[in-house]
This record gives sequence, structure tokens and C-alpha cells, in this order.
Amino acid sequence: MAKTGFSDSKPLLDLHSKADERRAPLRTWANACGPIDRWQPVEVDEPRMAPVKMEPERKWERRLLMQTSEGIIMGFHEDSQSDPDGNGCVEQTALLYPHGLQSLHSLQALVPSLLRLEVEKSLEALGLIWDRSYAWDVFLDIMRTQTRNMLPNADLPQHFTDATRAVLVNWLIQVHEMMHFQDETLYLAIHLLNCSLRHIKVTTANLQLLGMVCLFLAAKKEESLLPEVSGLCYLMDHTYTKHQLLRMERKVLCGLKFNLSYSPPLHFLVLLASVARCSAKAVWMARYLLELSLLEGQCLVFLPVQLAGAALCLSRQVLQEPQTPEGEAAWCLASSIHVGSETVVLRIMHILAKAAATAHAQETCATFIKFSSPETLHVSRHLGLKNISALLGVCP
Repeated sequence: MAKTGFSDSKPLLDLHSKADERRAPLRTWANACGPIDRWQPVEVDEPRMAPVKMEPERKWERRLLMQTSEGIIMGFHEDSQSDPDGNGCVEQTALLYPHGLQSLHSLQALVPSLLRLEVEKSLEALGLIWDRSYAWDVFLDIMRTQTRNMLPNADLPQHFTDATRAVLVNWLIQVHEMMHFQDETLYLAIHLLNCSLRHIKVTTANLQLLGMVCLFLAAKKEESLLPEVSGLCYLMDHTYTKHQLLRMERKVLCGLKFNLSYSPPLHFLVLLASVARCSAKAVWMARYLLELSLLEGQCLVFLPVQLAGAALCLSRQVLQEPQTPEGEAAWCLASSIHVGSETVVLRIMHILAKAAATAHAQETCATFIKFSSPETLHVSRHLGLKNISALLGVCP
């Protein structure tokens, strides 16, 4: 494969910067969602002669279904009959546990309402959505649709190995960094690569071409400025022609049935970090761990929200920052998003801990170099990441 050098890292999303100083809002939240079906009240002409006693509206439910190996994670229940203001939309809790618990603690019963408020505030503060009144609906739809893009298993085609895939992903990370693409472009490109390896036939000789095409398609969806096709061929040492690249692009689009929708774990990470009131260093550490998951074939079968939750949890454990009571309460609230999948999160933490402990010594060290810069607070060189036994000790 052609080697590419590193250029200065571009500023990444800063949770603590002012709104007008941040880059353009992330767009995948809107792109990943289909049309949202909304409940519309039926207009009824009221008689003028005498008032008519209206029947109470029928109770309706909206549930967030998110399947894991343990079952449904969380659900929400809305009942217009209990609305004190008469607006027909008051939320009550209905945490759905996989083993059918009959009663819930009173504190747990408050979590969904508090979570909704924090999610709406965070999405608005992060610039991920423009109208706060739609924030909760967008969040629910993202949580639902992420299950549609799950891969059934982590198996690769017979003539590919995890090591081969890791080398290709490492090269794509370097190209992405050199092109100064947005971060969600990288996550979408790797997702398209993972799906393409399962839906189309490609030889080992064309594996680099497939990776470049996936990055090109992701850039078309996420970027405002695109590189020339001839420039992409140059990065591959002209091993492939423009005609071959465009033909592979058509092949990938047809194989994926033009489905480029994806909710990257990066979006869940910044949202969880905002709700949990995490420090800047904790966010950078979590971003580093999350990008390491792109190199790990075992992480292909996990949901984006689970990957984000595990990366943030491991980041907190590695840094061991002192927590205030308010910070602990905010973290508990953020953790309720992936309640019911604790064993899956712990398994991901094991994988990320091993990857972080050996990242500096691997040939696929593009992510390690990328997050060793001053802009990223040198998080990849943190001493706590080098002791694998200590990391596994916090992930029993």
C-alpha cells in the first residue's frame, strides 16, 4: 500500500468551546434518520349551541426498542390522562428489564424524564440539532435505526484476515488525517468497508481500492469539498486507474443498495460526555479509545451506543479524575442510556484495554500518533494505558 505522511491534526470537536467557535454542526443525526411519523390531533368542529363533554384521549405508548444479547434496554411510556397541563404529552417511566422486574425504585422512575431534558439540552448545546422541540424524537429514532446497521457477526471473507483489515483501516486513518476530513467521515468509511466486504466480491489485490472508494463515498456524504479522483489515484501510487475507481464505486453502491445511512459512535460519545459533564481530557481519551475500536474486528458486532459508553467508561477509569457529587449524578444519568447491556460494555472495555496497552508497539499505530499531539492533550501517551494488568483490573 502507498504510504502517506501525517500533517498537523485539525481541531476536533471541543465540548467546552463557544458555539460560534465550533465547526459546522454534525449532520449525520439528520442524515441517518428517515421521515418521522408524528401524531396529529384530529380537528373537530365544536357545536356552538351547547358544550359537549369530550372523552379523554386514548392512552398511547412510545417505546425505545434496542435489542442486545440481554434483551430490551429501555422504554418510555406516555399517557395523556396524567397530564397536569392538559397538553396531552406527559412522560412516565417504563424501564424494561430483560427478566421482567415487577417493581422499580422511585429514583429509577425519575431517570427517563431527567434524561430527556439533558439529552435535549446537550443536543442543542453541541449543535447537533437546530430545533430543540425535535431533539428527543431525533434521539429516539437514532437509537432505533442503529440496530438496522448491525453486522450479524465479525467473520470476514475466507481470504481476508483481521490483520489484513487492520492494515487497511490504519492506512485509511492516515489518508483521512492528511485530507483533513471530518471525524464522522472516517467512521462512515469504515462502516461502508465492513459492509462491502460482506456484500460484494473483491480480491485481495483490489482491497486498497475498495478502502479508498469507501472513504470517497463517505466524503461525498459528509464533506463540503471533495478531492479529485486523480488525487486519490495518486495516493495509491497510481496502482489503479480513474476508470477502475469509478467502476468500483458503482459496484459498492449497488452492493449496498445505496444505503449510506449510519449513526457513528462518535455522536453518541459526545452526547454521553455532555450529559455526564465529562472533562476535556476524559473526552479526548474516550475519542482515542473509540478510534482504536475501528482496528478491532471483534467490535464490529456491537452497537454504536455500546462502543461509545464503553470508551467513555474506560476513559474515566484510566484517568481516575476526582468526581463531585453532581458529576457522579450526571454520570449515572448518562449511563442509563445503555442500561441492560452492562456485560456487553464490560466486554468492549476488555477489548479496548488490550488494544490501548499495545497500540504504541503495533505497526498499525496511526491512531496512537494522531492522539499524541498537543491538540489532543497527549492522551495516547498516558501512563495508565501502558499497564495492561491495571486496565484489566478495572474491567473485571
